[in-house]
Amino acid sequence: MSEWMFERDAIRTFRFVRCAFDAQTGIARLVYAFDDGPELVETVTVPGAPFDLDDARAAAAGQALRLLHLVAGVSYYKAAVPADIRIEAYEIDADTAAFLETVYLNGLGEFAYRNGLDLRGRIRFPADAQAGAPAPALGLRGHALVAIGGGKDSLVSIEALRGAGVEQTVTWIGGSQLIAACAAHTGLPTLNIGRQLASQLFEYNRLGAWNGHIPVTAVNSAILAFAAVLLGVDQVVFSNERSASYGSIIIADDGSVTGEVNHQWSKGWAFESALGDWLQRHVAADLRYYSLLRPLSELAVARQFARVSRYDAHFSSCNRNFHILGERPTSRWCGVCPKCHFVFLALAPFMPKPRLVGIIGRNLLDDPAQTAGFDALLEYQDHKPFECVGEGRESRAAMAALAQRPEWREDALVERFRREIGPQLDAADLRIEPLLVIDDQHRIPPALWQTLRGQFAS
Repeated sequence: MSEWMFERDAIRTFRFVRCAFDAQTGIARLVYAFDDGPELVETVTVPGAPFDLDDARAAAAGQALRLLHLVAGVSYYKAAVPADIRIEAYEIDADTAAFLETVYLNGLGEFAYRNGLDLRGRIRFPADAQAGAPAPALGLRGHALVAIGGGKDSLVSIEALRGAGVEQTVTWIGGSQLIAACAAHTGLPTLNIGRQLASQLFEYNRLGAWNGHIPVTAVNSAILAFAAVLLGVDQVVFSNERSASYGSIIIADDGSVTGEVNHQWSKGWAFESALGDWLQRHVAADLRYYSLLRPLSELAVARQFARVSRYDAHFSSCNRNFHILGERPTSRWCGVCPKCHFVFLALAPFMPKPRLVGIIGRNLLDDPAQTAGFDALLEYQDHKPFECVGEGRESRAAMAALAQRPEWREDALVERFRREIGPQLDAADLRIEPLLVIDDQHRIPPALWQTLRGQFAS
């Protein structure tokens, strides 16, 4: 028998082989395969073992583990995107299959666009199980696992929860030293969950696998939901604002709109509401999954962050710090990526100029070489970058605000906006105040929202 080789276009089936959790070690094993190829084994390690779970919590953990197995599989499925999907060790119901199809289709939207693939109608999860009884409440204790990514957004959530008296554990996945240092600086309990991808995936990439963006937040959300059940806590909190629900508008050469691709779909409201509802139906009725910043725009989050200076020397939103492979910047900010551009622009209206330039290391708005990057944020002759950045109207409003301020208006890119771009726009659409109004679409527990609403609105 010849040794199996990865040949992307010859692969017909993606298999969810099995998943298992060892409560004595805290290690979950997620196993996948293509056709009759070798097993691809991913591990997720939750600190705190051994875990002593009663029957109800063990059942809930099993449901959360299966969800994690199914959602994390997107990292491997995308290598060949075969039309046949099989689940071998258990069955799922129609509700779960529909949820997964939504996650894969939308979460792989940018991946499909960049690779010229059409995944509509291709992704079908087999729904062979009957719907079970609704999940019971487990009596989980009032405590939040708060995801931290090292950037401004999660720090705003952490400080808001601290101010509201919510017990919390600052949680992250993987080995980033930058995130670890930022988490330590909060002074709160921390939880660092390990995730090890199957090593063959990188070899498959070398052999021509399809590659590109996956819905990382969906995977991380499933990991934190599983950890919450193991630890017996009732809240999983992310820090995704309402701008995450809006994608990049794709315009054809003839000027027509061909569609929308959302790089951060799994940070958006559609995913948050779907996962939150699924967890309460299938895992635990008292497990709450929500984003604390959902009612806020990116600019409103930036305004909140600017009020606290304790993290100036510790946070970073520069994505080059978080690539699995490749070169990282020598400082916390590379100064040339879309995230650096947007964070600088979003903070500028709310922060003294010397403080902001000190954080980033230089004045990005006085560098003509950065023109194209900021034009993309403004959606001026380009679409919004495929990055976790705010809406084009937020960037335009921020730039218009700076154009009115003596300390900013003569900087190269602000002056260009004032002279060239601003006159083409309706002044009424450039006001920053309407973008700071809070929204009512969220899953925040009512009592907590009652406490925070006034703070976020001011």
